[in-house]
Amino acid sequence: ILTILGNSAVLATAVKRSSLLKSPELLTVNLAVADIGMAISMYPLAIASAWNHAWLGGDASCIYYALMGFLFGVCSMMTLCAMAVIRFLVTNSSKSNSNKITKNTVRVLITFIWLYSLLWAILPLVGWGYYGPEPFGISCTIAWSKFHNSSNGFSFILSMFLLCTVLPALTIVACYLGIAWKVHKAYQEIQNIDRIPNAAKLEKKLTLMAVLISVGFLSSWTPYAAASFWSIFNSSDSLQPIVTLLPCLFAKSSTAYNPFIYYIFSKTFRREIKQLQCCCGWQVHFFSTDNSAENPVSMMWSG
Repeated sequence: ILTILGNSAVLATAVKRSSLLKSPELLTVNLAVADIGMAISMYPLAIASAWNHAWLGGDASCIYYALMGFLFGVCSMMTLCAMAVIRFLVTNSSKSNSNKITKNTVRVLITFIWLYSLLWAILPLVGWGYYGPEPFGISCTIAWSKFHNSSNGFSFILSMFLLCTVLPALTIVACYLGIAWKVHKAYQEIQNIDRIPNAAKLEKKLTLMAVLISVGFLSSWTPYAAASFWSIFNSSDSLQPIVTLLPCLFAKSSTAYNPFIYYIFSKTFRREIKQLQCCCGWQVHFFSTDNSAENPVSMMWSG
């Protein structure tokens, strides 16, 4: 519920401000699309299976669930990586060069992200890697436990970890460390904090927001990655079901964090949310008015 409501609010404000959106903000929209896509396509089936105490459906629904999770998970990771790189380029470039990152450039980048994610999600379907149920039995993912006996599966896992997890994570860390160093040097040159330009303060706030988004995603998925990596080299029976279940739930919670971060750090997003609340409140008040002769609109609806 938090994921769908929060990210729907992000998309609604993006549509409302579509003509005013800057190029890097398109990546924020893409991240919201990936988060809400994961929630809509996966969570209802997982919740129903949890109430059923067993996976609902057969192999087809299991493969569908795992494919959606892999697709949207890789898309989110690569979007965060692209956000970090663009933020680094903007921070370390002159204003004239930073304007070269146009909306068309970002749209091409987003297209590449989705194609890259789709490629990795399809590979297990064509024979490189496997999809299968989680050890606790109420969701599906990449069948980690099958890979320690299979060279085909092990090569897939190793490649996936390097190209979809390790390298993007290292890129994110390196970019934000570079930005932090740049900001630190800039602030050292300005001794009086009252003389810091508003643009520099805004840049710092945007960078901090992007860092928190990345930290939230990486810290949510790290326990799951650790448990999955353990399953590659050891039998899945070596871990208790609760040990495999909690990292999975924690990873899925990553889709709900970002709207709260936007709300805390973005005045524009707060203002748009308040306008949406006022609009929704007016609609509720409009439809809940009493049917009386003094209210012709209510009479028309009742008629």
